[in-house]
Amino acid sequence: MSFVRDLRVAAHSLIRTPGLAIAVVLTLSLGIGANAAIFTLVRGVLLKPLVNRNEDRLIYIRQSAPGIGNENATFSVPEIQDLRASVKTVSAFGDFSTMDFTMIGLGEPRSIRGGVVGGTYFDVMGLRPVLGRLIGPQDDGPKAAGVIVLTYRFWTTSFHKDPSVIGKTVRLGSIGDRTATVIGVLEPCVPYPQDTEIIANVVTSPHHLSATMVTGRIHRMTEIFGRLAPGVTLDQAGAELRSAYSAMKKDHPEAYTQEANFQIGVKLLRDQITSGARTVLLVLLAASGLIFIIACSNVANLILARTVRREGELGVRVALGASRGALRRMLLAESLLLCGAGAALGVLSAQPMVAVLARYASRFSIRALDLTVDASLLWVGAALAIVAAVILAFAPRLPSSGTPGGLSLSSGGARITGSTSRRQRIFAVTQIAASFVLLAGASTLITTLIALQRAQTGLDTQHVLAIDVPAMSYGKTPQQVVDFYKEAIRRIDALPGVSKTAFGDVVPWRDSDPTGLGLQFSADGHVHAAGVEDPRAQWRVISPGFFAALGVPIIAGRDFNALDGQNDKNEEPVVIVSETLAQRMFPNQDAVNRHVYWTDPVLQFFPGTDLEKSRLIAPHRIIGVTADIDDGHVVPQPTLSVYSPFDVGAIFGGRLFVHTGANPYALVMPVTRVIRDMSADQPVEHAATLEDIRAEVLTPDRLNSLVFGVFAAVALAIAVVGVAGVLAFSVSARTREFGIRLALGSEPKRLLQGVIAEGTVMAAAGVLAGAAFGLVLARLAGRYFLDLKMPGALPVFVSAFVLMAVAVIASVLPAARAARVDVTQALRSD
Repeated sequence: MSFVRDLRVAAHSLIRTPGLAIAVVLTLSLGIGANAAIFTLVRGVLLKPLVNRNEDRLIYIRQSAPGIGNENATFSVPEIQDLRASVKTVSAFGDFSTMDFTMIGLGEPRSIRGGVVGGTYFDVMGLRPVLGRLIGPQDDGPKAAGVIVLTYRFWTTSFHKDPSVIGKTVRLGSIGDRTATVIGVLEPCVPYPQDTEIIANVVTSPHHLSATMVTGRIHRMTEIFGRLAPGVTLDQAGAELRSAYSAMKKDHPEAYTQEANFQIGVKLLRDQITSGARTVLLVLLAASGLIFIIACSNVANLILARTVRREGELGVRVALGASRGALRRMLLAESLLLCGAGAALGVLSAQPMVAVLARYASRFSIRALDLTVDASLLWVGAALAIVAAVILAFAPRLPSSGTPGGLSLSSGGARITGSTSRRQRIFAVTQIAASFVLLAGASTLITTLIALQRAQTGLDTQHVLAIDVPAMSYGKTPQQVVDFYKEAIRRIDALPGVSKTAFGDVVPWRDSDPTGLGLQFSADGHVHAAGVEDPRAQWRVISPGFFAALGVPIIAGRDFNALDGQNDKNEEPVVIVSETLAQRMFPNQDAVNRHVYWTDPVLQFFPGTDLEKSRLIAPHRIIGVTADIDDGHVVPQPTLSVYSPFDVGAIFGGRLFVHTGANPYALVMPVTRVIRDMSADQPVEHAATLEDIRAEVLTPDRLNSLVFGVFAAVALAIAVVGVAGVLAFSVSARTREFGIRLALGSEPKRLLQGVIAEGTVMAAAGVLAGAAFGLVLARLAGRYFLDLKMPGALPVFVSAFVLMAVAVIASVLPAARAARVDVTQALRSD
């Protein structure tokens, strides 16, 4: 009951100082709200269990080739068969191949990303349907009927949870065409390894049934999962997998070059799924922790100042027999009220913050899209409130009747003891140090973003509209597919405002993988070294006019024309190469009329006729050299590229590029009408300028800069208020001292300079402390997060300058007040 009485007394005491109470509650709500929101995000993405049954036994197995920069080489069918036959610590394997399909039969024709799986996949993954059934062993084999399962998100967003989709038949186009029946909807789960719209059985992809797919050891395009056998640990499974893998490499040395350094690794699926978001979320959690430290330090200074002003009241309580425990309990009651109110407001503000942060985090982990606010938010808020209350209750120094340095019973102005002054300055320096760490981090991100945005791409990004028009081969020969695009280009070129239209198979930055290895090739005069791979180049299939449409110059030779690539067996195939390839393969020579040819063994699995395959690996005469087009990196790098005319054979992808001097988006509807008039089933999607596509790729960097910039701005604002508050209180408490100094002839500007210097010293100490703390923190974090980078000199210098400048500005008002002290009133004060 005594503590309840303390709470009532504390409430009455705080009501008498509403300004301080409001300032404390608002400051704490910022610190507690940010931490509660981010902890909810971290818990939902990193800590919350997966919906997969027995997820602690579910593993992800990856093959990599770090020697050639391939972090995910995937597996081939023979490799998966070998692992299944020899590994006993894994009770079951599930396979998943990512394929792009065109789908007709469910609403508008569309291009979708799908997974092709075997009958054991869903059982291994521990997933269930919410509607219908999933793919099982009965759906395996070349004679099985084609079936697909819709992912929950696709079913929800595209079909609004319509149960009538079950049983409908669709036509799927990829490398070959098949029909399939919708048999079920998958429960909400983390889509891994790809965020797909459908999951289909193997028979829906004719390519998966081809002899080259089934027997080709280097035809790698499948990812595998597994379940640990009962009683087996992850380390034991990893050891057996590595042993079996070593035997595979020994038995088939031709498939595992020494240069590539093929390796196999295994992780729990949960760890693999969260690996992409772990670093950014933990850094975000650390940033919110710094905000909490800054908020507590700021509030502690306010409480210290209030305690000094209450020295008369506390002294009377001590004189009347109050113990130190009773005084500390009274302060704890006040702190709990303030922190409880701050936590309540913080939790309320955290709920919309969670929604905003979830959209931000979804760029790094798809799990964030399904984030929900639960009771954990309240528990985090309550825990932080208790921590803050304890800090605030024990920050002030209490009076003691037996201590000479105790607070005075006099009724005059406030007196600051040496320990109180030191504590206030320590809290102010702490705020500045934490703010410096946040500001330096935010400055680094912003500097990086500016550099990315200013990088020159070499393309006319503002005036080029890119549209996905995927190749539809159902019932058509390869030449008929090419003729469709030729006619589409002719009609679009006739539209008002169109300068040039061209075909390509990859939209820069949107379709291409920056880690893509390309294909091995050779050239006239290049000698193949035993055990060493040939150089690799990106292979692109384009139409005449492609470079003109994108605004890329041809440096030497000529562009393709209508006669190139007509598959005349007597005509030499021709290509255009990038400038970097020409310089590397033909240094100080003219590359035009020289030859390049593909040597990559994976091309034996390329679909097409024998004639098309023979022409593919035959020497290709170079007819032109173009400036590099790095379609994978937002900051262009030297790129080896080989361009073939789109008459060479089967077309994959299918993208149209429309160059215009007017508003590109005004052409979306006319272009769509032109193509739909030619084929009502043709998907026409994702129209956007290259400028907007590049901006979309930079969204994660922009969001990083925004989120950490907001954190740094909040921290800076709180720190500035803290410095100004400490100096203002110092000036108030030293009014008599300043009056005496002025009476003895000291100039007001000396007092002004002295207070500003005091603020500058605190800021400098905070910057140095923040730099030391940030260095230690970065090195410690670097041991666990290999992709973490140290800030450069410019962001650190800018952050230090901003903090010092702001601290000086914050010192001006208290300093001016000190310089304007009335000598008579100051000398009359006690």
